[in-house]
Amino acid sequence: MEGTVIHDNSTTLLADVAFQTASIPTIDTSLYSLSSEESTFFKAQIGIDNDEDLKGHILDVQAKAYKIAPYPCIHGFVFLRLNISSYSVYEYILKLGRERPDAVLLDLGCCFGVDARKAAADGFPAKNVIASDISNEFLELSHELFRTTPTSYPGCLLPGDVFDPEFLSIAARPNDVSSAPAIDLSSLKSLNPLHGRISAINATRLFHLFTEDKQVHLAKALAGLLSAQPGSIICGYQIGTLEKGMVTANISGSEHRLFAHSPKTWSSLWDGEVFEKGSVKVETELVEVAIREVQLLMMEWSVVRL
Repeated sequence: MEGTVIHDNSTTLLADVAFQTASIPTIDTSLYSLSSEESTFFKAQIGIDNDEDLKGHILDVQAKAYKIAPYPCIHGFVFLRLNISSYSVYEYILKLGRERPDAVLLDLGCCFGVDARKAAADGFPAKNVIASDISNEFLELSHELFRTTPTSYPGCLLPGDVFDPEFLSIAARPNDVSSAPAIDLSSLKSLNPLHGRISAINATRLFHLFTEDKQVHLAKALAGLLSAQPGSIICGYQIGTLEKGMVTANISGSEHRLFAHSPKTWSSLWDGEVFEKGSVKVETELVEVAIREVQLLMMEWSVVRL
Protein backbone atom coordinates (compact mmCIF):
# COMPACT_ATOMS: atom_id res chain seq x y z
CA MET A 1 0.00 0.00 0.00
CA GLU A 2 2.21 2.74 -1.31
CA GLY A 3 1.43 6.43 -0.93
CA THR A 4 0.78 9.16 1.57
CA VAL A 5 -2.61 10.36 2.74
CA ILE A 6 -3.85 13.94 2.62
CA HIS A 7 -7.40 14.51 3.70
CA ASP A 8 -9.85 17.29 4.39
CA ASN A 9 -13.64 17.01 4.59
CA SER A 10 -13.92 15.48 1.12
CA THR A 11 -10.65 14.11 -0.28
CA THR A 12 -8.33 11.27 0.61
CA LEU A 13 -5.19 10.90 -1.49
CA LEU A 14 -3.71 7.41 -1.79
CA ALA A 15 -0.57 7.63 -3.93
CA ASP A 16 -1.82 9.36 -7.12
CA VAL A 17 -5.49 8.44 -6.67
CA ALA A 18 -7.88 10.94 -5.07
CA PHE A 19 -10.97 9.48 -3.38
CA GLN A 20 -13.81 12.02 -3.35
CA THR A 21 -16.45 11.71 -0.64
CA ALA A 22 -18.90 14.03 1.09
CA SER A 23 -16.91 13.36 4.25
CA ILE A 24 -14.41 10.82 5.55
CA PRO A 25 -16.57 7.73 6.21
CA THR A 26 -16.77 6.51 9.78
CA ILE A 27 -15.82 2.92 10.51
CA ASP A 28 -18.63 0.50 9.67
CA THR A 29 -18.12 -2.77 11.53
CA SER A 30 -20.91 -4.43 9.53
CA LEU A 31 -18.46 -4.59 6.61
CA TYR A 32 -16.26 -7.04 8.56
CA SER A 33 -16.22 -10.52 7.07
CA LEU A 34 -13.81 -13.42 6.74
CA SER A 35 -14.00 -16.37 4.37
CA SER A 36 -13.52 -19.80 5.89
CA GLU A 37 -9.93 -19.84 4.58
CA GLU A 38 -9.24 -16.39 6.04
CA SER A 39 -10.81 -17.32 9.37
CA THR A 40 -8.68 -20.46 9.63
CA PHE A 41 -5.54 -18.52 8.69
CA PHE A 42 -6.00 -15.64 11.13
CA LYS A 43 -7.01 -17.90 14.00
CA ALA A 44 -3.90 -20.01 13.50
CA GLN A 45 -1.52 -17.10 13.01
CA ILE A 46 -2.90 -14.82 15.71
CA GLY A 47 -3.70 -17.54 18.22
CA ILE A 48 -7.36 -16.59 18.84
CA ASP A 49 -9.89 -19.36 18.29
CA ASN A 50 -13.11 -17.60 19.27
CA ASP A 51 -14.82 -15.81 16.38
CA GLU A 52 -16.00 -12.81 18.41
CA ASP A 53 -12.65 -12.41 20.17
CA LEU A 54 -10.90 -12.54 16.80
CA LYS A 55 -13.27 -9.94 15.39
CA GLY A 56 -12.70 -7.66 18.39
CA HIS A 57 -8.93 -7.93 18.01
CA ILE A 58 -9.04 -7.15 14.28
CA LEU A 59 -11.43 -4.22 14.82
CA ASP A 60 -9.04 -2.74 17.39
CA VAL A 61 -6.19 -2.87 14.87
CA GLN A 62 -8.40 -1.50 12.09
CA ALA A 63 -9.38 1.49 14.24
CA LYS A 64 -5.72 2.33 14.86
CA ALA A 65 -4.90 1.99 11.16
CA TYR A 66 -7.86 4.17 10.14
CA LYS A 67 -6.63 6.96 12.40
CA ILE A 68 -3.27 6.78 10.64
CA ALA A 69 -4.77 6.79 7.14
CA PRO A 70 -8.50 6.55 6.34
CA TYR A 71 -7.95 4.57 3.16
CA PRO A 72 -10.94 2.80 1.55
CA CYS A 73 -9.05 -0.51 1.81
CA ILE A 74 -8.84 -0.08 5.58
CA HIS A 75 -12.47 1.02 5.83
CA GLY A 76 -13.67 -1.93 3.75
CA PHE A 77 -11.42 -4.57 5.41
CA VAL A 78 -9.63 -5.26 2.12
CA PHE A 79 -6.44 -5.59 4.18
CA LEU A 80 -7.75 -8.94 5.48
CA ARG A 81 -8.01 -10.57 2.06
CA LEU A 82 -5.70 -13.47 1.22
CA ASN A 83 -4.77 -12.42 -2.29
CA ILE A 84 -1.59 -14.26 -3.16
CA SER A 85 -2.96 -17.72 -2.34
CA SER A 86 -5.75 -17.24 -4.89
CA TYR A 87 -3.32 -16.65 -7.77
CA SER A 88 -2.75 -19.38 -10.33
CA VAL A 89 1.02 -18.99 -9.78
CA TYR A 90 0.89 -19.36 -5.99
CA GLU A 91 1.92 -23.01 -5.79
CA TYR A 92 4.75 -22.23 -8.19
CA ILE A 93 5.97 -19.41 -5.90
CA LEU A 94 5.92 -21.78 -2.92
CA LYS A 95 7.89 -24.31 -4.98
CA LEU A 96 10.54 -21.65 -5.65
CA GLY A 97 10.80 -21.13 -1.91
CA ARG A 98 11.27 -24.85 -1.30
CA GLU A 99 13.60 -25.69 -4.16
CA ARG A 100 15.64 -22.61 -5.12
CA PRO A 101 18.52 -21.98 -2.70
CA ASP A 102 18.04 -18.69 -0.82
CA ALA A 103 14.99 -17.68 -2.88
CA VAL A 104 13.58 -14.34 -1.72
CA LEU A 105 9.91 -13.28 -1.88
CA LEU A 106 9.02 -9.58 -1.84
CA ASP A 107 5.47 -8.49 -0.97
CA LEU A 108 5.42 -4.85 -2.09
CA GLY A 109 2.87 -2.23 -1.04
CA CYS A 110 1.80 -4.80 1.52
CA CYS A 111 -0.16 -2.78 4.14
CA PHE A 112 0.04 -5.22 7.09
CA GLY A 113 1.90 -7.86 5.09
CA VAL A 114 -0.90 -10.44 5.17
CA ASP A 115 0.18 -12.05 1.89
CA ALA A 116 3.77 -12.29 3.13
CA ARG A 117 2.57 -14.00 6.32
CA LYS A 118 0.36 -16.35 4.30
CA ALA A 119 3.25 -17.43 2.06
CA ALA A 120 5.45 -17.99 5.11
CA ALA A 121 2.72 -20.03 6.80
CA ASP A 122 2.44 -22.18 3.67
CA GLY A 123 6.13 -22.99 3.54
CA PHE A 124 8.10 -20.18 1.90
CA PRO A 125 10.98 -19.70 4.38
CA ALA A 126 9.92 -16.74 6.54
CA LYS A 127 13.50 -15.49 6.91
CA ASN A 128 13.51 -14.97 3.14
CA VAL A 129 10.21 -13.08 2.97
CA ILE A 130 10.12 -9.26 2.80
CA ALA A 131 6.97 -7.24 3.43
CA SER A 132 7.46 -3.63 2.35
CA ASP A 133 5.20 -0.60 2.58
CA ILE A 134 5.68 3.16 2.58
CA SER A 135 3.98 3.31 6.00
CA ASN A 136 6.16 2.06 8.83
CA GLU A 137 3.14 2.50 11.10
CA PHE A 138 1.26 -0.14 9.11
CA LEU A 139 4.23 -2.49 9.38
CA GLU A 140 4.28 -1.95 13.15
CA LEU A 141 0.55 -2.73 13.20
CA SER A 142 1.38 -5.99 11.41
CA HIS A 143 3.07 -7.12 14.58
CA GLU A 144 0.06 -6.02 16.61
CA LEU A 145 -2.38 -7.75 14.26
CA PHE A 146 -0.46 -11.04 14.34
CA ARG A 147 0.68 -10.64 17.97
CA THR A 148 4.34 -11.00 17.04
CA THR A 149 7.53 -9.04 17.63
CA PRO A 150 10.63 -8.47 15.48
CA THR A 151 12.24 -11.21 17.59
CA SER A 152 9.47 -13.79 17.31
CA TYR A 153 8.75 -13.28 13.59
CA PRO A 154 11.77 -13.90 11.33
CA GLY A 155 10.34 -12.17 8.26
CA CYS A 156 11.65 -8.77 7.18
CA LEU A 157 9.34 -5.73 7.49
CA LEU A 158 10.91 -2.95 5.44
CA PRO A 159 9.43 0.57 5.20
CA GLY A 160 10.25 2.72 2.19
CA ASP A 161 9.05 4.68 -0.83
CA VAL A 162 9.50 2.81 -4.11
CA PHE A 163 9.90 6.12 -5.96
CA ASP A 164 12.79 7.22 -3.74
CA PRO A 165 16.01 6.14 -5.52
CA GLU A 166 17.71 5.84 -2.14
CA PHE A 167 15.23 3.06 -1.40
CA LEU A 168 14.70 1.59 -4.87
CA SER A 169 16.66 2.77 -7.88
CA ILE A 170 16.27 1.59 -11.45
CA ALA A 171 19.14 -0.75 -12.18
CA ALA A 172 20.16 -2.58 -15.32
CA ARG A 173 18.32 -5.86 -15.69
CA PRO A 174 20.66 -8.60 -14.49
CA ASN A 175 21.87 -11.26 -16.91
CA ASP A 176 23.94 -13.38 -14.53
CA VAL A 177 21.89 -16.51 -13.86
CA SER A 178 24.23 -17.88 -11.20
CA SER A 179 22.98 -17.89 -7.62
CA ALA A 180 24.05 -14.84 -5.62
CA PRO A 181 25.37 -15.28 -2.07
CA ALA A 182 22.67 -15.13 0.57
CA ILE A 183 22.08 -11.75 2.18
CA ASP A 184 20.91 -11.09 5.74
CA LEU A 185 17.53 -9.47 5.12
CA SER A 186 17.31 -8.26 8.72
CA SER A 187 20.10 -5.77 7.96
CA LEU A 188 18.31 -4.17 5.01
CA LYS A 189 17.65 -0.43 5.00
CA SER A 190 16.50 -0.34 1.38
CA LEU A 191 15.74 -2.68 -1.51
CA ASN A 192 18.77 -1.60 -3.54
CA PRO A 193 21.13 -4.30 -2.18
CA LEU A 194 18.72 -6.84 -3.67
CA HIS A 195 19.13 -5.89 -7.32
CA GLY A 196 19.10 -9.13 -9.29
CA ARG A 197 18.48 -11.23 -6.19
CA ILE A 198 14.69 -11.58 -5.77
CA SER A 199 12.99 -14.73 -7.03
CA ALA A 200 9.35 -13.67 -6.62
CA ILE A 201 7.65 -10.27 -6.30
CA ASN A 202 4.00 -9.80 -5.35
CA ALA A 203 2.49 -6.42 -6.27
CA THR A 204 -1.16 -6.73 -5.30
CA ARG A 205 -3.43 -3.69 -5.80
CA LEU A 206 -0.35 -1.54 -6.28
CA PHE A 207 0.22 -0.41 -9.85
CA HIS A 208 -3.24 1.11 -10.35
CA LEU A 209 -2.47 3.64 -7.60
CA PHE A 210 -0.08 5.49 -9.90
CA THR A 211 -0.06 7.45 -13.14
CA GLU A 212 0.90 5.76 -16.39
CA ASP A 213 4.45 7.16 -16.28
CA LYS A 214 4.94 6.04 -12.68
CA GLN A 215 3.67 2.56 -13.53
CA VAL A 216 6.39 2.31 -16.19
CA HIS A 217 8.98 3.56 -13.69
CA LEU A 218 7.88 1.02 -11.08
CA ALA A 219 7.86 -1.84 -13.57
CA LYS A 220 11.45 -1.04 -14.58
CA ALA A 221 12.51 -0.77 -10.93
CA LEU A 222 11.02 -4.20 -10.14
CA ALA A 223 12.67 -5.70 -13.23
CA GLY A 224 16.02 -4.64 -11.81
CA LEU A 225 15.29 -6.49 -8.56
CA LEU A 226 14.26 -9.74 -10.25
CA SER A 227 16.77 -12.56 -10.46
CA ALA A 228 17.94 -13.45 -13.97
CA GLN A 229 17.41 -17.13 -13.21
CA PRO A 230 14.71 -18.59 -15.47
CA GLY A 231 11.42 -18.92 -13.63
CA SER A 232 11.83 -15.79 -11.51
CA ILE A 233 8.42 -14.14 -11.31
CA ILE A 234 6.56 -10.89 -10.72
CA CYS A 235 2.82 -11.15 -10.16
CA GLY A 236 -0.07 -8.97 -9.11
CA TYR A 237 -3.71 -8.01 -9.20
CA GLN A 238 -5.15 -4.62 -10.04
CA ILE A 239 -7.95 -2.75 -11.75
CA GLY A 240 -7.88 -3.42 -15.49
CA THR A 241 -9.82 -2.29 -18.51
CA LEU A 242 -10.58 -3.37 -22.06
CA GLU A 243 -8.79 -0.30 -23.47
CA LYS A 244 -6.07 1.41 -21.46
CA GLY A 245 -6.96 4.80 -19.99
CA MET A 246 -8.61 6.52 -17.06
CA VAL A 247 -11.21 4.57 -15.11
CA THR A 248 -13.80 6.05 -12.76
CA ALA A 249 -15.45 4.02 -10.02
CA ASN A 250 -17.80 4.85 -7.17
CA ILE A 251 -17.65 2.50 -4.20
CA SER A 252 -19.72 3.23 -1.08
CA GLY A 253 -19.97 6.89 -1.99
CA SER A 254 -16.22 7.23 -2.65
CA GLU A 255 -15.52 8.24 -6.24
CA HIS A 256 -12.05 7.82 -7.66
CA ARG A 257 -10.28 8.03 -11.01
CA LEU A 258 -7.18 6.05 -11.85
CA PHE A 259 -5.14 4.89 -14.81
CA ALA A 260 -5.60 1.26 -15.83
CA HIS A 261 -3.98 -0.94 -18.44
CA SER A 262 -5.66 -3.46 -20.71
CA PRO A 263 -4.25 -7.00 -20.90
CA LYS A 264 -2.73 -6.15 -24.30
CA THR A 265 -0.95 -2.98 -23.19
CA TRP A 266 0.13 -4.54 -19.89
CA SER A 267 1.70 -7.46 -21.73
CA SER A 268 3.49 -5.23 -24.23
CA LEU A 269 4.81 -3.04 -21.40
CA TRP A 270 6.61 -5.96 -19.77
CA ASP A 271 7.50 -7.93 -22.91
CA GLY A 272 9.30 -5.41 -25.10
CA GLU A 273 9.62 -2.24 -23.03
CA VAL A 274 10.65 -3.34 -19.53
CA PHE A 275 12.26 -6.62 -20.59
CA GLU A 276 13.75 -7.47 -23.96
CA LYS A 277 10.99 -8.87 -26.14
CA GLY A 278 10.80 -12.64 -25.93
CA SER A 279 12.77 -12.85 -22.68
CA VAL A 280 9.69 -13.13 -20.46
CA LYS A 281 6.31 -14.85 -20.50
CA VAL A 282 3.41 -12.58 -19.57
CA GLU A 283 0.01 -13.96 -18.62
CA THR A 284 -3.06 -11.85 -17.85
CA GLU A 285 -6.65 -12.62 -16.93
CA LEU A 286 -9.34 -9.95 -16.85
CA VAL A 287 -12.30 -10.82 -14.63
CA GLU A 288 -15.40 -8.91 -13.57
CA VAL A 289 -15.84 -8.72 -9.81
CA ALA A 290 -18.45 -7.10 -7.59
CA ILE A 291 -17.18 -4.79 -4.86
CA ARG A 292 -20.12 -3.71 -2.73
CA GLU A 293 -22.50 -4.03 -5.67
CA VAL A 294 -20.17 -2.15 -8.03
CA GLN A 295 -18.87 -4.16 -10.99
CA LEU A 296 -15.16 -3.68 -11.69
CA LEU A 297 -12.75 -5.31 -14.10
CA MET A 298 -9.75 -6.71 -12.22
CA MET A 299 -6.63 -8.09 -13.87
CA GLU A 300 -4.55 -10.92 -12.43
CA TRP A 301 -1.15 -11.12 -14.08
CA SER A 302 2.29 -12.67 -13.97
CA VAL A 303 5.64 -12.03 -15.64
CA VAL A 304 8.09 -14.98 -15.70
CA ARG A 305 11.71 -14.84 -16.87
CA LEU A 306 12.50 -17.36 -19.58
